Amino acid sequence: MRICTAQMRFNDRKGGSPGGRLPADECSVACRFGLSRGFTFIELMIVIVIVGLFAVLAQLRLFGLLRRNTFRAQVQEFVSAMRMAATAASESDRRYEVIIDLAEQSFLLRQITSPDLSQILDEEVIVENYFSENCRVAYVEFDDGDYTNEDRAKFRAGHAGWQYGGVIVFVDEDDNPYSVVVNRLSRMIVLREGEVELLEPKAKDDVPF
Repeated sequence: MRICTAQMRFNDRKGGSPGGRLPADECSVACRFGLSRGFTFIELMIVIVIVGLFAVLAQLRLFGLLRRNTFRAQVQEFVSAMRMAATAASESDRRYEVIIDLAEQSFLLRQITSPDLSQILDEEVIVENYFSENCRVAYVEFDDGDYTNEDRAKFRAGHAGWQYGGVIVFVDEDDNPYSVVVNRLSRMIVLREGEVELLEPKAKDDVPF
């Protein structure tokens, strides 16, 4: 017969059992209560572990999302600079230039005010920024067949449009490629996943600058 050793203070004259032991029915209830408390503690520990795992997974996903958003944000900032140059040039007689420095992993948007295109004045610079480690320019290919993966690449926009178009290929930290396509005829700047191949080379003098 199972004996419960739980002790309680009670009055023998009120029906209590001698020796300080609980009656069988009350012993059964107390034992069940003790087991219930044990299971509740174990379940609480399991819940804490599960919540901790979910928190770690959510944190990892958040970090991955932030990294992807950082890549997208940097590429989108570059695309915005290209679109700004095309729009401002089309609405005025001013000329603009976007310079991509692959060695420095940076880009610069400026308004051209001097006949000497090799000279960049401080007052000409509109936007200048560097790319981070998880957003790199892999190479630039122009629609006349020129290609570079280490030098400066320059896109110039005038009232008639881009002097020449091309594709700027970025890679993220996992080396996934994304292409920014510059269409000289439509002035459109679009971002696409993967490496986009230009259909055919065209002469740079198709569009006056």
